[in-house]
Amino acid sequence: MTEMIVACGEALIDFLPTKDEQGRDSYRPAVGGSPYNVALTTGRLGVPTGFLGGISTDFFGDMLADELVRSNVDLKYAGRSARPTTLAFVSLAHEEPQYAFFDENTAGRLHDPAAHTPIGDEVEALHFGSFSLATEPFASRLAQVMDDNRGRRVICYDPNVRPTLIADRDTFMARAEAFACGADIVKISGADLEWLHPGADPETIAEGWLKGGAGLVVVTRGGAGVTAFTRKGKVFSPIVPTTVVDTVGAGDSFTGGFLARLHEKGLLDITRLRTLDHRELKDALDFANRVASITCSRAGANPPWRDELAA
Repeated sequence: MTEMIVACGEALIDFLPTKDEQGRDSYRPAVGGSPYNVALTTGRLGVPTGFLGGISTDFFGDMLADELVRSNVDLKYAGRSARPTTLAFVSLAHEEPQYAFFDENTAGRLHDPAAHTPIGDEVEALHFGSFSLATEPFASRLAQVMDDNRGRRVICYDPNVRPTLIADRDTFMARAEAFACGADIVKISGADLEWLHPGADPETIAEGWLKGGAGLVVVTRGGAGVTAFTRKGKVFSPIVPTTVVDTVGAGDSFTGGFLARLHEKGLLDITRLRTLDHRELKDALDFANRVASITCSRAGANPPWRDELAA
């Protein structure tokens, strides 16, 4: 049976800053959304992939659906509707990209997975993350999908915090902690960890999540590299040097690369993830860093295809 990774969450259009022919500030539309980018990555790397989320039938939605199909992503778990597409304007003026979202009454925010194809036996892993877990009603609906599949297939979680969309910090914090402790893989950036737990030691937070039930915790820290924490200890992987154009989608590409490598090696399994030796884990981290470095070398969230890594 085909083993599939399904990314669950938002699909949106990023408006990226650029200059027009006269040198004036302008924006260009690009497909995006954190879980969407993870799906593009695993699909382009040759892993059977699906996307679960709402996609509009407007022309932006067609852009999103067409790029998923081009990237070998199955749409049977997605739902199309006439509601508008979520839009995000991106600022690259800081180390981490900043976003302004327009998400009211959109195809993504109002999507109901229960009204569409249920998760099938061919799915070995589900990835969740970003602002789709912070905005209702989709957040609660995704939480139900997570609960229904926990213990049956690998659950990967990346908070990918978007502070401007979080109306109630305490509620979001409680949910984020529950998601982290209930996930088999937690991937989190250093910036998100600092927002969730200001001033706290990352290793202490990771140990708490591991004790709470998480399988492994991976902390990405931009140019400072990546550290994974397990019950056996920790493993470090340095970044792959590259000429950085921007970092949009880099973390998502890392996540997709990490999941893809674990899949290739037969390690994307609830039990195996808790017993990975350091050699296996470092191999997956190094591979994911290679994937992310290519994404950073070009504008926007444009993850590499498998043959680009071979080159």
